[in-house]
Amino acid sequence: MVFKRLLGSLGVGGPTVDTVLPDWTTAPGGTVSGRVHLKGGSGDFEIEHITLELVAQVEAEHDDGESHGVVAFDRFVVGGGFRLVAGAEHSVPFTVTLPWETPITELYGQPLGIALGVRTELSVAGAKDKGDLDQLAVGPLAVQEAILEAFGQLGFGFTSADLEYGHIGGTGQQLPFYQEIELSPYPQYAHAVKEIELTFLATPDGTEVVLEADKRGGPFSGGHDALTRFTVAHADAGRQDWNAVVDGWVRELVEHHSAYDTHASYDASYGHDGGHRSGPGVGTAVAVGAAGLAVGVVGGMVAAEVVDEVGDFFEDEDESDDEGGED
Repeated sequence: MVFKRLLGSLGVGGPTVDTVLPDWTTAPGGTVSGRVHLKGGSGDFEIEHITLELVAQVEAEHDDGESHGVVAFDRFVVGGGFRLVAGAEHSVPFTVTLPWETPITELYGQPLGIALGVRTELSVAGAKDKGDLDQLAVGPLAVQEAILEAFGQLGFGFTSADLEYGHIGGTGQQLPFYQEIELSPYPQYAHAVKEIELTFLATPDGTEVVLEADKRGGPFSGGHDALTRFTVAHADAGRQDWNAVVDGWVRELVEHHSAYDTHASYDASYGHDGGHRSGPGVGTAVAVGAAGLAVGVVGGMVAAEVVDEVGDFFEDEDESDDEGGED
């Protein structure tokens, strides 16, 4: 997807910039290659820097309610230091590496309702302005896909996914937000659990898997949340019976009154300990509607309002740039 933008801060006759991203889906920790195409305006301009910025739409909770905004979580200088003469065309190739905690935006070709993009910024003779905003598609790592497929095979349903501003205590989280994938329980646990929230925190060696259960209350007690986490290696993606592993995780999560009661090692490959989610990030604003995990594959169609919401993210950014504003 390519978006053209006239750099408003430079006035009429300024250079234009197009950033072209590949059509294929990348993965957390993977690379993205593309090109930034510049076309000179009515005069000569000194291009000081061309910067790519990874941005995401996130939710945050405050005392007076919830809000959403755009968070930049990485920046790359991919070019600059040249003169763009009037009317000339110039193309800058780039390859950048995504952070390991980059959120997943799709699964088996089905979008999850996550708004993630690459924003191009030009620094021209001391003036800065956003050039364009391109949607970025990110699929799961092999071990993450195996875990998600196991949830589907076990009968869990996909409810929604969102990005929440804040930090999960006790983890190695690096980004200022985390992704939650909300799953409805399969019948065996429906009486005990309203939903399970799944978070992946990937590293070069493996992935922390954080599970949080919204537990149902009994007739004489209220419901409560239970949280635990496990660590898996990337190399284990094809070596485990993931249905059995994930089922064991869920059993442990729902059978303990609290994840904080257990601190022993799970085994040599999978460790767990208690943690908690902190910071202002809570809640979900992206509803995926009829999309769901079924026999390991996302089934159904993504609700139209989700597609519209993701599209609105880019359109809103487009309008704010035209007005010289910034989220």
